[in-house]
Amino acid sequence: MIQGTVNDEHEAVIRLVVIGPKGQRRRIEAVVDTGFNGHLSLPASLIKKLGLPWRRRAIAELADGSQTIVDIYRGVVVWNGRRRRIPIDEAETAPLVGMALLAGSELKIQVWPAGNVSIQRRTR
Repeated sequence: MIQGTVNDEHEAVIRLVVIGPKGQRRRIEAVVDTGFNGHLSLPASLIKKLGLPWRRRAIAELADGSQTIVDIYRGVVVWNGRRRRIPIDEAETAPLVGMALLAGSELKIQVWPAGNVSIQRRTR
């Protein structure tokens, strides 16, 4: 199970480990974003530090309905104790966990400052 807390801005925050192609590891804090349908987003500086390989560009629709082009990289994240190879979007925001990474999980959030966040793997 993955656990986290709700911050003062009512964001559900969890800690993850992201691994680069040469084994570089970074522990990050990421905001759970149910409006993001990708896996994970990271800022360019962290992508560079990890040496993540570039894969492609894609058009992304932002929360305000506008569209932008994003670079997508490939990386590995430790998710529920297992390594998962995932696409990682470049975005100059706080790292975000999206619905594609949450797929197959049960998400529980106590939406108040310091509330608990838990993500548990589920099978159908």
